[in-house]
Amino acid sequence: MLVLRRKVGQVIQINDNIRIIIQDVQNEHIVRIGIEAPPEIPVHRMEIYNLIQQENKAAASAGALQWLKGVTHESSSDDEKTADE
Repeated sequence: MLVLRRKVGQVIQINDNIRIIIQDVQNEHIVRIGIEAPPEIPVHRMEIYNLIQQENKAAASAGALQWLKGVTHESSSDDEKTADE
């Protein structure tokens, strides 16, 4: 991990397209930063990112359950058709 000290107004550049600008420092513990990044690069606070990941996992699980229900339903329908024929 790279650890840097920056003053208000100073910038950290990441690659060619991401800039982190130190906006304000309050009480030596609270730092306001600005982040300039292309729209295709998501930028989130960690607690928001974790919530998004949890929601994505829940949605994927629900989608898998729906898919399995469909497979089970189709299989039982095929079995019924075979038995009727």
